[in-house]
Amino acid sequence: MQGYLSEIDIRSILQLIELGQRTGELYLESYGASSHKYPGQRPEAGSDLAEATQSWLVFLANGRLVYAGTTDNSLSRLRDHLHRYGMDKALPDPSTISAIAALNSLEYGTLWAMLEQHLLTPEQGRAILSHMVRETLFDLLSLRQGSFVFQLSSALSPQLMTHKVSALVTGLTQQIQTWHKLHPQLQSPDQCPLLVEDEAFQASLSEVAYQRLRPWLDGQTSLRQIARYLNRDLVTVARLLLPSIQKGHVTLVQVSSRSGPHSPMVKGWPQRLPRIVCVDDSATIRQTVERILDGQGYEATSIGNPLKALGLLFQLQPDLILCDIAMPELDGYELCAMLRHASAFRQTPMVMLTGKDGFLDRVKARMVGANDYLTKPFGPGELLALVEKYVGPGDPDQPRPEKLLADALERDLDLDLDINSATMVR
Repeated sequence: MQGYLSEIDIRSILQLIELGQRTGELYLESYGASSHKYPGQRPEAGSDLAEATQSWLVFLANGRLVYAGTTDNSLSRLRDHLHRYGMDKALPDPSTISAIAALNSLEYGTLWAMLEQHLLTPEQGRAILSHMVRETLFDLLSLRQGSFVFQLSSALSPQLMTHKVSALVTGLTQQIQTWHKLHPQLQSPDQCPLLVEDEAFQASLSEVAYQRLRPWLDGQTSLRQIARYLNRDLVTVARLLLPSIQKGHVTLVQVSSRSGPHSPMVKGWPQRLPRIVCVDDSATIRQTVERILDGQGYEATSIGNPLKALGLLFQLQPDLILCDIAMPELDGYELCAMLRHASAFRQTPMVMLTGKDGFLDRVKARMVGANDYLTKPFGPGELLALVEKYVGPGDPDQPRPEKLLADALERDLDLDLDINSATMVR
């Protein structure tokens, strides 16, 4: 089952899955702002309308909802929920998380790992999971532009709890209707309340409510984060603050949910040149990628044989892997899935290179653990923007390495002198 949200809404999609007692994964993408210029128009491959701004995965078992979240492998939401238990500093090392995190969701896998390590009680885990599921569905039920595909598959396992879809949808639909009534004062869950008149604000609330809300009215903490910290739904927090916002005691600041101190899993860029490995059976693509990245201060290496790439990648330990989808012997999906099973690559960004711009290709890429995709042919600007997104800027002025694992590569690769069929590695 697949289609466009302009033709069928998410509520109906979920009801069909529930009625059929289906087990599988529902993948959804929302479109960028450009989609609003053409109401009702289907996106064409390669057009601006086909550019997704965000994507989600919803896991269902026998028509019941198991887990729902974004596909960006962010732990910021889980960290926010852990804060109220004083556990936000206790997140496990991502490299120790089981394969469930790599192939499905880092967030879900991390939550389960914390339960296995007795860092959280089952009751706490269920409370966090229930809140995250409701938060995700709140966003999804508000979508009007996007695409979806439901793919039958084995159930997400292990399972902490399941939710009845119809009950969730009914309750959240009412919340969404209430949220819309709060416009125009409240327009986005990412708005950050900033306290302007402390005494007036305190006088308008009970002492308990004031003490709980006051620390978060700093202009840096979003409405959604406050709801997580207090274990309340977004609408409850918004309605509590609305009178003070209307009176000017509290103002709202718009802060991007993907930046700032609460952004997901920010790690420092490597001190050495960022190392990118491109696995592609096309010599032209390999040469193009190396030329572009080498010129911008990256350490670019390419491998033409996907089977031999498996062993070489462990030696190269790249910061980013670019992987073609359509390759002989072992396609990009299989290679990506194999790498994700290895602890060494559970956190390595992987980007699929494809000549197809189809929705199902992007779905399959996400399901095997890819972080992103890049459609061929691509220009230098597109490639560099994507690489910088995952590994930071290159350094054209830094001295180049004398030889990038040359000895290991010569031992493990049979180089063909024919440039048209060579397995090129630099």
